[in-house]
Amino acid sequence: MTNHLTVAVLGTGIMGAAMARNLASAGHDVRAWNRSRDKAEPLANDGVTVADSAEEAVRGAQAVVTMLHDGEAVRQVMASAVAGVERGAVWLQATTVGLDDLDDLASLARERGLVLVDSPVLGTRGPAEAGELVVLAAGPQEGRDRAAAVFDAVGSRTTWTGETPGAATRLKLVANSWVIAVTAAAGETLALAQGLGVDPDDFLAAIEGGPLDMGYLRAKTGLIREGGLSPAQFAVTTAEKDARLIVGAGDDAGVRLDVARAAADRLGRAAALGHGDDDLAAAYYASFGSEGAPAGAPDGGVDDTD
Repeated sequence: MTNHLTVAVLGTGIMGAAMARNLASAGHDVRAWNRSRDKAEPLANDGVTVADSAEEAVRGAQAVVTMLHDGEAVRQVMASAVAGVERGAVWLQATTVGLDDLDDLASLARERGLVLVDSPVLGTRGPAEAGELVVLAAGPQEGRDRAAAVFDAVGSRTTWTGETPGAATRLKLVANSWVIAVTAAAGETLALAQGLGVDPDDFLAAIEGGPLDMGYLRAKTGLIREGGLSPAQFAVTTAEKDARLIVGAGDDAGVRLDVARAAADRLGRAAALGHGDDDLAAAYYASFGSEGAPAGAPDGGVDDTD
C-alpha cells in the first residue's frame, strides 16, 4: 500500500474542499486548484498548497482528483492541465458525469498515458467533511494501490465495481436516481399536506415505525420546515444536472424514467425561483411557482454564507 502521495485536487467546492482537507490530514502532499481561487484559499490553513492554475496543481502529482460540476467542466480543466501531468499518474475522476462524458475522458487518459479510475462518491457535506464518503470505483489493477491511499483518506468504504471505467458511474446514476426520487416525493408530500391544511406532524405520526417511514423523509422534510436549506448538502442545480444525466442514461438504455424526468423539471423550476444554491429539498417550492407557498409554509431560510 502506498502511504504518502502527492495529490492534486481540481475543484474545491463542498466535496472537493473536504476531500483536500482529509487528504492533507492523512499526511499526503496536497495541491488544490479552483476556478474561483478565493474558494480554495482557506485550504492553505489546513496544509494544502493552493495553485494558481490546474496545470501547476497537477505537476509532479502521483494522483489527480477531479471533483467539478459536470463532464464539460472536467474536459475543459483537464485539457488545460494535462500537459503538466506525468505519464502513469492515476486520475481519480470523482465528478458525477454522463456515460458519454466518461468515454471522452477515458480517451483523454489513454492519449496522455494516465491510469483512469472512475470514482464517483456517495455522500454529502457532512460525510465528506468527516472523511466518511462511500467511494464507487472502477479501474485497472495497476492504479489501485495509489487509488486506495486516496480513498482511505476521504471515505469509510470503497466498492470496486470492476476494471473498466464506467461501471462505477452507472452505479452512481442508479443510486442518485433513488436519492432524487425520494427527495422530490418528500417535498411534494409536504407541499400537498400544507396545501390541504394537514399538519405534517400528523402525517409523520401516521407512518411512524412502519414500512412507509424513512429517516431520509424526515431529514429532508425537516430541512424544509426548519429553513435549513442553505448551505446545501446537495444543491438544486447539481441535482438537476444529475437528474438529466439519469434520464439520458435511461433513454440510451431503452428505459423510460418518468419520475426522474419530472424531478429534473421540478428542480429546474426551483432553481428559476431562486433556490439553485439551496439543498435539493428546495424542489418543494416548485409545487407553488411564482405565486409562492401557502400561508404558514417555511420561507426556505436562505443563507448567503456558502
